Amino acid sequence: MAASVAAVAGRLRRAIRRSPQWRGPSRRALSSEAPPTQAAAVRDAFLSFFRDRHGHRLVPSSSVRPRGDPSLLFVNAGMNQFKPIFLGTVDPRSEMAGFRRVANSQKCVRAGGRHSDLEDVGRDLSHHTFFEMLGNWAFRGVYFKEEACSMAWELLTQVYGIPEDRLWVSYFGGDPKAGLGPDLESRDIWLNLGVPASRMLSFGPQENFWEMGDTGPCGPCTEIHYDLAGGVGAPQLVELWNLVFMQHNREADGSLQPLPQRHVDTGMGLERLLAVLQGRRSTYDTDLFSPLLNAIHQGCGAPPYSGRVGAADEGHTDTAYRVVADHIRTLSVCIADGVSPGMSGAPLVLRQILRRAVRFSTELLRAPPGFLGSLVPVVVETLGGAYPELQRNSAQIASLVSEGEAAFLASLQRGRRIIERTLRRLGPSDVFPAEVAWSLSLSGNLGLPLDLVELMLEEKGVQLDSAGLERLAQEEAQHRARQAEPVQEQGRQLDIHALGELQRQGVPPTDDSPKYNYSLRPSGGYEFSTCEAQVLQLYTEDGTAVASVGEGQRCGLLLDKTNFYAEQGGQASDRGYLVRVGLQDVLFPVARAQVCGGFILHEVVAPECLKVGDQVQLHVDEAWRLSCMEKHTAVHLLNWALRQALGPGTEQRGSHLNPEGLRFDVATQALLTPEQLRAVEGTVQKAVGQDEAVYMEEVALARTAHVPGLRSLDEVYPDPVRVVSVGVPVAQALNPASQAALQTSVELCCGTHLLRTGAIGDLVIIGERQLTKGTTRLLAITGEQAQQAREVGQSLAQEVEAAAARLSQGSRDVVEAQRLSKDMGRLTDAVDTAVMPQWQRRELQATLKALQRRANTAVRKLEMGQVLVKVVRQLCKQAPSTSVLLLSPQPLGQVLCACQVAQSAMPAFTAEAWALAVCSHMGGKAWGSRVVAQGTGSTADLEAALSTARAYALNKL
Repeated sequence: MAASVAAVAGRLRRAIRRSPQWRGPSRRALSSEAPPTQAAAVRDAFLSFFRDRHGHRLVPSSSVRPRGDPSLLFVNAGMNQFKPIFLGTVDPRSEMAGFRRVANSQKCVRAGGRHSDLEDVGRDLSHHTFFEMLGNWAFRGVYFKEEACSMAWELLTQVYGIPEDRLWVSYFGGDPKAGLGPDLESRDIWLNLGVPASRMLSFGPQENFWEMGDTGPCGPCTEIHYDLAGGVGAPQLVELWNLVFMQHNREADGSLQPLPQRHVDTGMGLERLLAVLQGRRSTYDTDLFSPLLNAIHQGCGAPPYSGRVGAADEGHTDTAYRVVADHIRTLSVCIADGVSPGMSGAPLVLRQILRRAVRFSTELLRAPPGFLGSLVPVVVETLGGAYPELQRNSAQIASLVSEGEAAFLASLQRGRRIIERTLRRLGPSDVFPAEVAWSLSLSGNLGLPLDLVELMLEEKGVQLDSAGLERLAQEEAQHRARQAEPVQEQGRQLDIHALGELQRQGVPPTDDSPKYNYSLRPSGGYEFSTCEAQVLQLYTEDGTAVASVGEGQRCGLLLDKTNFYAEQGGQASDRGYLVRVGLQDVLFPVARAQVCGGFILHEVVAPECLKVGDQVQLHVDEAWRLSCMEKHTAVHLLNWALRQALGPGTEQRGSHLNPEGLRFDVATQALLTPEQLRAVEGTVQKAVGQDEAVYMEEVALARTAHVPGLRSLDEVYPDPVRVVSVGVPVAQALNPASQAALQTSVELCCGTHLLRTGAIGDLVIIGERQLTKGTTRLLAITGEQAQQAREVGQSLAQEVEAAAARLSQGSRDVVEAQRLSKDMGRLTDAVDTAVMPQWQRRELQATLKALQRRANTAVRKLEMGQVLVKVVRQLCKQAPSTSVLLLSPQPLGQVLCACQVAQSAMPAFTAEAWALAVCSHMGGKAWGSRVVAQGTGSTADLEAALSTARAYALNKL
C-alpha cells in the first residue's frame, strides 16, 4: 500500500471513532461471489462456532428492558446482563456465578439516554435504534487475549470466509497520562496470526480503551475493521468486532488498579457483519430489512426504495423507508419484552419512536391508516425464529402499534396545519416561535416530539428558536418541582372584588361536570370527550377584567363550562389546550385550572386574539389526566390498605398526586415497620391484580352520614356528593346493612378516577418520613415506575446477598478485604438513594450495617495480622536460625497468630503446619507457606495456646 500506516491512521481516526455513515450507492454489491448468506445462518454460525468448536455455553438474550439497572433506559450492549460478574457482585450461589465461557446474540436498543442513535436513523445507511449484538465472553481468566483474538480471526476468515486482506486491526497504543503503556501483547498476537504491520493501527484511550463507567472494570480493546474499498484507493474502514480485555479497575479517585480476575468481553453487530457478508454497502440492503422495505412499498403509495441519502434523496422518501423499517423493529422487540409506549423513561422514548414512525409513514410515504400494525408480522417472520417472544406476543404488538398510530394521526394532522399556518406568518429570516413548538410537543399539548417538530421544520429550511425552547423547558421543570413541594403554588386567583363582580352580574358557577365524561374503549384504552364552551370573562396577569387579550398575552380565562379538572382534593390540575371554534389551527395552551369560589379559572397563553363571547373547544392532555387518574385511584387503595394493616382507626391527614407520583400523610405514632409497609403494598397489589371495577355516583350527602367504614376527610363536601367505591356498586356500599364499606375502599371524592383498578399496574412505597409527631408521610409510585423500583430492589438485594456470601467465605488478603469493605459502603450508598421499595430498603440497610461491621473487623484483623507477620519477620532476621510464633489477643477473645520457621528446621517443621496446630487448638483456621504462616482463633487461655505451640515445635525439632 502506497500510503504509510501513519498517514492512513490520520485519515481513518475520525471514521473509526464513530460508526460510519456508509454513504454511497447502497444497492451496489461489493463482490460477485456466491449468493449471500441469510441472516439466520450468520447468527447460527456464530453461536455454533463458539459452542461446538470452543466449548462456550449459549445463553439467551436478556430482555431489552434492563432488570434492576436504573442507569439504563434500554439494554444497549451484550455485556449488560453480565455486569454483576464484571463488578464482582454476582451471588456465588447463582447460576451466573458458574459462567466461564459464554456466547449469545443480544437484543440491543440505543435510543434515549447517553447512547442514542435515534436522530441519526434514516439519515445514513447504517444507524439503527434496534440491533443485534453477537458476543463471546470469558470470565475470571478462563482465556484471555491470545485465545480471543485467535477465535475471532478463525471465525471471520475461515467460517465466514472474509478475505484476510480486507481486514484491518487497531489496538491500544497506550496512555502516558494514566501511566499505561501500549498493548504490545495484542499487537504481537495479531502479527503472529498473519496480520501485516501495514494493516495495524495504534490508537489512544478514546478509541481503544473501554470503560464500563466512571468507576469499575475497564481495559484495553482491540478492534477488527473491514475495508469497504477493497484496496481500491484509500481504505474505507468499518468496525466489525470489538474485543475488550478487562484487566484494570477504575477506582473512585480515578486511579487504575489491576483486577484480581481478568475477563474478555466482545461485541459484533449482526447487521453490519451481514452487510459485509452479503456484499452490501448498507445494512438496510440485507435480508434483515429487505422484506420490510418490500412490505412498506407494497402498502404505501411511494416509489420503490432506492437507498439514496442526503441531497440525492429528494422528498426524503428513502430516509422515510429506513426510519419506518428501523422503528417498527424496535417497537416490536420492545413491546414483546414488556416495554409499551408511555409517559416516562423508556416508555416515553418508545412513544416518541412510534410517533416518528407514524409521521414518516403517513407524510412522506403516503401510508394509509393502520399501516404500521400491518408490518408487525413481517418483523415476526424475520426475527421470531431467534426471539420466540415476538411470536408469542405478535397480536398484542400489532394491537398496541395500531392503537398508538390511530391516536397520533389526528394530532399529527392538526400539528401539520399549525406549522403551515405559522410559517405563512413568518418573515424570510424569522425563526419558528418556541411557544408554538412547545404547544405541539410531548411536554405541551398535541404530543409531537420536539425532535420531530425540528425535523419537519428542517425539511422546510426553517430554524427553531432553540433558546426560547430551552427557557420554556426550564419553566416546565420549575413548575413540576413546585408541584412536588408540600405547599402547592397558588397560581392565578380571583380576588374578593372579582368574585363579587361576577355574583353581581349573576354569572353562575362554572359547570365542570364534563370532566367526568370519559369511557373505556373495547381495547382497554380511555376515550376523553372534548367540551365546547363560551368565554365569559378574561383577566390580565394583574387580575384586571378585560374584554379581550392579544397575541402572546398570559391571561385568566373564565368559561361557562369546562372538562378540565381544577386542582383540589390533592389532585393536580389538568393541562391541555383550547381552540376557537372556526379557527382549529391555533392552539391556546392551558397550563392549569384553579377553583375560585365555584368558578374555574384557566391559565392560558393566547397566541392570537381571544375575546369575551368567543366559542371555544377544550382538549385535556389525555396522558397527563390518565396518569393522575391512576395515582388518585391508587391513593384510595393505599388508604384502604393502611387501615387494613394499622387498624380501622387509621386516619388520613392529606395527600397530593400528579403524574410523577403521590404522597400520602397518615396519622401514626411511629414509622411503619418493614412488615407493615410490605403488607400495605400487598393489599394494593391484590386489588390491582383483580382489576376491580371502580364505581362513581353522586348521592345526597345525608345518605353518607352513618355508613360504617366510609372514608372522608375533615372538610366540607358539596350536596350532592360524589362517592367512589372500588369493587362494589355505590348503592350497595351505602347500604348500612351490607357492611360493604368495611370490606373495600369507599370514599367521598370529587377527583377523577380509573374505571378499573388494573391500569394502576403496581404500587410501591419508595419513601417515608415523620412530618410531625403523630404524622407520617409516605411517597409512592405506580405502573412502570413501580415495576422498575421492584427490579432495582431485587437487584440490590441480590448484590447484598452476594456480598454476604463473599464475606462468609473469608479473605486472606488485606487488599481483597478492603475492597469488600468498600463494596459494602458502595452498596449502602446505593440502597440509601435508590428508588426502591421502602420496606426492602429498611431491611437491606439493617443487613448492610451488620455486614459493614464484619467487613471492617475482617480488615482490621488482616491488617493486624500483617503487622504481626512483619514483627515475626524482623525477629527472625535478627536470629536467622530461630523459629518464632507470636499470638496477639483481640477483643471478644479472638486471637491472631503469626509464625516463621527457620530454613534449617524444614522440611520436618513448617510454618503452615505449626500455625494450623495452634489455631486448631483455638477453634480457628490458618494459612500460609512452609516459611511464613498466619491464622486466627478464639480462646481466653493464651498460656494453653502457647503451650500447644511449644509442644508442637519441640516435637518437630
